[in-house]
Amino acid sequence: ALLSLACDDPAVEETADLALGQINADRKEGYILSLSRIFSVQEHPQEITGSVFYLILDVVDTECHVLSRKPWKNCKTRVAHQTVYGQCKVIIYINQPRNIAHLNTYECILQPVPPRYIWRLCPDCPLDDYPSEPKYLEAAVQCLAKFNEESEQTHYFSLVNVTRASMQWVTGPAYFVEFLIQETSCSKNDTIADILKCKSLSLELAQIGFCKGSTVSSDMDHKQIVTVSCEIYSLQ
Repeated sequence: ALLSLACDDPAVEETADLALGQINADRKEGYILSLSRIFSVQEHPQEITGSVFYLILDVVDTECHVLSRKPWKNCKTRVAHQTVYGQCKVIIYINQPRNIAHLNTYECILQPVPPRYIWRLCPDCPLDDYPSEPKYLEAAVQCLAKFNEESEQTHYFSLVNVTRASMQWVTGPAYFVEFLIQETSCSKNDTIADILKCKSLSLELAQIGFCKGSTVSSDMDHKQIVTVSCEIYSLQ
């Protein structure tokens, strides 16, 4: 028989924490999910020891990429108009005496906040756009060039893909991008005319980076400001 449990039970909260940690560890793309609330939980005690839990978790995405492997509690959730939210249906086996937590299966369905809600909440806020559009790829390339020029890394990095993008009109077009980069075989001791000609190192050797950047152009003084910040991960 399935037992219905209270969602605010400390043991249930610990189970949800374990489940979400394993979900984030399993995901290869996107952003680390944070627990918004436990929607429902049922327990199926096993004949010998341990229990199978059936959870439905309300989740929101964070500013941490899944490749960072950070605990979800250490990641900042996004502001309301940038939030991606959804539900995860989870089946997990917990055996506390033997210290076992095995994620059997999960399914997460995510969706962004509807644009009509964003317009009511913040009419001037930039809306998420298609990251594969050329204008965002160009912005990411400019941000990466600044990173390659200023970083203390021993090798140049190349662009993998843009993971999130938005635009806002200030004194001119402002593009905001989040993107992944990968270490190449080209040393920064050499003068490289075209990063595209540098071969990426194999995933066993390469470092991967997650960057946030922007390009802000001014139509008044015809200047452009490029900003970028990157976290570098070693894929083990």
